[in-house]
Amino acid sequence: MMNKKLLLVDGMALLFRSFFATAVHRNFMLNDKGVPTNGVHGFLKHLLTAVSAFEPSHVVCCWDMGSKTYRNDLFKDYKANRGEPPLELIPQFDMAKEAAEELGILNIGIAGYEADDCIGTLSAMFSEEAEITIVTGDKDLLQLLTVNVKVALLQKGIGNYKVYTEESFSEETGVEPKALIDIKALMGDTSDNYP
Repeated sequence: MMNKKLLLVDGMALLFRSFFATAVHRNFMLNDKGVPTNGVHGFLKHLLTAVSAFEPSHVVCCWDMGSKTYRNDLFKDYKANRGEPPLELIPQFDMAKEAAEELGILNIGIAGYEADDCIGTLSAMFSEEAEITIVTGDKDLLQLLTVNVKVALLQKGIGNYKVYTEESFSEETGVEPKALIDIKALMGDTSDNYP
């Protein structure tokens, strides 16, 4: 039995979800400098709840590092249907990373890549030596499921997850997790704007 339990957190998913869940009526929590903090507040609630729920020995928070990635070079319309993040959210990217760092959590992000790429790489690197749980709202990460990798999809509210294992995914969908790559390639994905 493995002693190491690695929690890989999709920081972007938690921050965006938290921001939009609390910014509906444009009532933002502000710090003493007048900077909105509602996304960071929710991000921390999600993060601490996940740490409590999954009891990891190690935690890594992964981030997108800008709006352009190598995918934009491969397909110019990749995510072209998405607007810029709201101005109130922009300063919260760095604040969320700083908050995670203050908790002793490693932040990882690489220019030209997405948080998903970092999560996929870390998952592949450490799945032989640790039990891995990925916390995200992104169903695309279900392709990473293996014997030692679970995906906890965020549901409505804080601390509500639909936890997938390789076995439960196959039972639900009738395909292996890796087949999700081919399924997405054949079906396209309106959220990422590819046909």
